[in-house]
Amino acid sequence: MKKIFTIIAVLILIVSCKQEELKVETVKGITKPKKSEFGFVYADFNVVHDTIHDGDTFGTLLESQNIGNRQVYDIIAKVKDSFNVKTIRLNKPYTILRSKNKTNDLQVFIYQPDNLSYYVVDFRDTAIAVYKKVKPITIKRRTIGGVLKESLSETLGNAKIEGALASKITKIYAYSIDFMKLKKGDRFALTFTERYINDSIYDGVEELEASFFEYKGKFIYAFPFAQNPESGKVDYYDEQGKTLKNFFLKSPIKFSRISSRFSSSRFHPVQHRWKAHKGTDYAAPRGTPITTTAGGVVEQSGYSAGNGNFVKVKHNGTFSTQYLHMSKILVRRGQRVTQGQVIGLVGSTGLATGPHVCYRFWKNGVQVDALRLKLPTGEPMTGANKNRFLQQITPLKQELDSIANL
Repeated sequence: MKKIFTIIAVLILIVSCKQEELKVETVKGITKPKKSEFGFVYADFNVVHDTIHDGDTFGTLLESQNIGNRQVYDIIAKVKDSFNVKTIRLNKPYTILRSKNKTNDLQVFIYQPDNLSYYVVDFRDTAIAVYKKVKPITIKRRTIGGVLKESLSETLGNAKIEGALASKITKIYAYSIDFMKLKKGDRFALTFTERYINDSIYDGVEELEASFFEYKGKFIYAFPFAQNPESGKVDYYDEQGKTLKNFFLKSPIKFSRISSRFSSSRFHPVQHRWKAHKGTDYAAPRGTPITTTAGGVVEQSGYSAGNGNFVKVKHNGTFSTQYLHMSKILVRRGQRVTQGQVIGLVGSTGLATGPHVCYRFWKNGVQVDALRLKLPTGEPMTGANKNRFLQQITPLKQELDSIANL
């Protein structure tokens, strides 16, 4: 009998716990309705929130409301100088405020073309009032850091940071870090600012103020700085004032992996014999963009049995690069290209077993290993600019080092 009472008591406890858990989950899911927005108190109106559907126009939306004796075409004529009704777009939100009396008359129409701004058409007076407002933006500063446990994009995603920051970082470090080679356990720190609409709605990353990544045992810092404040042109420099922008990018493909390195003797997977491999293979999915690692002029563009579709770029009197096995060539011979410009797409044309780009590098007419070559960098800052730079970055660097426990 005691056993039965014990079992019943346990079951009651389990059920009550589950009910309590369910109650907590339900409370968390409740969204409190807004009491006011766009400068209007919602309690004063009957409020309708909706989005623009296929076939909706400003005119049809008005016709669906009680607008009294006013004619739709007269209203459109009155508001056209302040609100171009033809710019209304599918799926954009709008709000209608109607009177709370029996007639339920249209009082206010609000259209939001984007997260930041909105148009108000106010019908409450004989003369229709039309105006546009921009919501206030708040800039908030954040510093994060620690140890990489996954890729950069996953790390930032887990920290609730928009993907645009990862893209910005890879561009800043494109000349000094191959992010596919970052390892779990490498340390990093970032200081950046984010935009918030009305101090609460997240609107993305505004600016990267400072950062560092541990790469191959070294800490590579990046600080934005304008050597000529009047021009406003900002470049990124390390903690010693050396530019991060090199003459050549580290890789012709973003987020790829090296599948074969430069070698004096390698067993060719197609020809099945030992021969020199005078390039670096970067494996990537078919169609991945291939970018030129430095600016120059397209010296060759075409097809050969071994290279498949290929492009060769002459950068100056010393350096040239070549990109093999493309599925598609996007430039022509004689064309001038800029650093980072897409010149083709990854494929497996020619003597290739799978999609990749073979990246070849010439120095003074001799093919060399690009990964071992000490490539030219930009000029470091000097004099008054360097003093101003070091003074500016000192607290930023201390903040980065502190959060990453350096």
